[in-house]
Amino acid sequence: MRLTAINPMAVTKYWLVLLGLAFLVSCSDAPQSIQFSGNTMGTTYSVTLFTKDPRHTEREIRKKVDVVLAQVNAQMSTYDPESELSRFNQHRSRQPVVISRALERVVSRALEIGQQTDGQLDITVGPLVNLWGFGPMAKPEQVPSAEQLDQVSEYVGYKKLSIENHQLIKQHPQLYVDLSTIAKGYGVDRVAFLLDDLDINQYLIEIGGEIRTRGGKPDGQPWRVAVEKPVSTERTVQQIVSMNEGALATSGDYRNFYQENGRRYSHIINPLTGEPIQHNLVSASVYADDAMSADAYATALLVMGTEQAKVFVQQQNLAAFLVLKTDDGFQQWVSPAFEPLLEKRE
Repeated sequence: MRLTAINPMAVTKYWLVLLGLAFLVSCSDAPQSIQFSGNTMGTTYSVTLFTKDPRHTEREIRKKVDVVLAQVNAQMSTYDPESELSRFNQHRSRQPVVISRALERVVSRALEIGQQTDGQLDITVGPLVNLWGFGPMAKPEQVPSAEQLDQVSEYVGYKKLSIENHQLIKQHPQLYVDLSTIAKGYGVDRVAFLLDDLDINQYLIEIGGEIRTRGGKPDGQPWRVAVEKPVSTERTVQQIVSMNEGALATSGDYRNFYQENGRRYSHIINPLTGEPIQHNLVSASVYADDAMSADAYATALLVMGTEQAKVFVQQQNLAAFLVLKTDDGFQQWVSPAFEPLLEKRE
């Protein structure tokens, strides 16, 4: 047998080549991170995603997301006088109006949750919101009178709105629909559907604080999102939530309010009383499969107040996180279904 001497330098060179190839392979397998943000629906949005497909570029995905969000806004905005919803609101008649499947889907879900919550979620409450100075109109010069509230309440009530054969019908010609309690969540879901169609399965989408995630991060860790402490003077964290898949929405009364004669008036209007809420529940967060439902339930719980919200959450087995204002600060209440999402503090 002939033995051939091995050059140590050649061996070193060979292993360096192998290491270089391994490095290239590992880099090609690692997903790229894409992040972007923008404005939509009177607020901001942000998208973070991971993808291994080299055809996915920030420019192309952002363009597609902006098209989807512009379409949602054109269907459901009350600030755009030419939107599909605004045209329906301007239609002062009981005659049925044919609507898009998207608008039908959102209104149907809102009416379903409205019935489930006995009217605590009511997408026809807009005129009362406007009367109290929290809509497109400016703040009123004085608090509305009982007579004004009674007059407006005549055409407020989710039971005065119905859907038949893909048509939306008013039972009162002055009825006005406002989807601000559910449309942002639907916008999040629409972006999620888009990313799913693009075979992107690791993402976090946020619109105005409403969130939907899928797939966790490439390192196997879940997405970490913050529930904000309900104070208007600063932005700080009340609780960190860890989630791989699902949606989280929070509703609070601590940002949009005004003071009048020593009394605080929140933008959250109780449809049953016609007045801003007055209780110690200041923030409600709900985790659900879709952001549209989470968005609507969070608002309904905030309207209910602490004790009624707890009963409803337990009856419906919702995953909910409530923050109560106390004399000593804040107290939180967590439903059993929400507990697995809480990040444990050391």
